[in-house]
Amino acid sequence: MSKEEKIIAIGDIHGCCRSVRALLDKLNGYDDYLLLFVGDYIDRGPCSREVVDLMLELEQERECIFLRGNHEQMLLDAVDRDRAGLWLHNGGDTTLRSYKLDAGNMDFPEEHLEFFRNTKLYYETDQYFFVHAGIPAHQTISQSLADPESLKEFLWTRDHINSIETPWEKKVIFGHTPRTIPIERENMIGIDTGCVYSSLGYGKLTALLLPEERIIQQFSLDND
Repeated sequence: MSKEEKIIAIGDIHGCCRSVRALLDKLNGYDDYLLLFVGDYIDRGPCSREVVDLMLELEQERECIFLRGNHEQMLLDAVDRDRAGLWLHNGGDTTLRSYKLDAGNMDFPEEHLEFFRNTKLYYETDQYFFVHAGIPAHQTISQSLADPESLKEFLWTRDHINSIETPWEKKVIFGHTPRTIPIERENMIGIDTGCVYSSLGYGKLTALLLPEERIIQQFSLDND
C-alpha cells in the first residue's frame, strides 16, 4: 500500500451515537481519507443500535475499515456459542435495551450480525498497524500474525502499554484501554479516550489523522 495513504482512525465509541456524529461533523473536508474504526461500537453507552446503523450508512458513502473489538466478540460469543454471561457483565445489557431485546431473545437484525461478523482483527499499511487492543510486546508483528494464540490478544491485551521497548516493525494504533489523553509514543498511539466514561473523568472521542498524526476530539454528548 502507498506510504501516502490517508487514514482517520477513530477510537472506541461504545454506544455514543451523538458523540460520533459530532466528531464526524468536525471531520468534514477530509472526505479523501479512509475511515478506520478500532472497534467497540457497542455496549455501555445508550445507543448501540444507532451506532451500528450509522456505521452501515457510512459504509455506503465512503471507504471504511471496521475492526473488531472485544465487545463485538463477546456479543458474537453470546449469539453463536451461548456464552452470554461475560458479555452481559460488561455492558451487553445496554446493547440489548437499545435493540429492545433481552437475554432470552437475542434476535438481532441480520444486517447487524453480518456487520459484527465482517469486522477485521487488524489492518496495516506500510507505516502503521491498526488493531483493537494491541499486540504482544515481546515479538514482532509478523510473528504475532503467524501465531494463532497471539491473534486472541489483538482483542484483549494491555501488556504492551507498560513496555519500554518492542520489536514491532511499524507503529501500532489501538484503542481498548481508556486514558484521559491519547497514548503517544515512538512505537504506538492509543486512541481510546473513554467517550462513554464521562463520570470517571474521561469523556472524549478521539480521531487520529494519518500520516500527519494529528488529533481531533469530541467531548461526549451521550452521558449528560
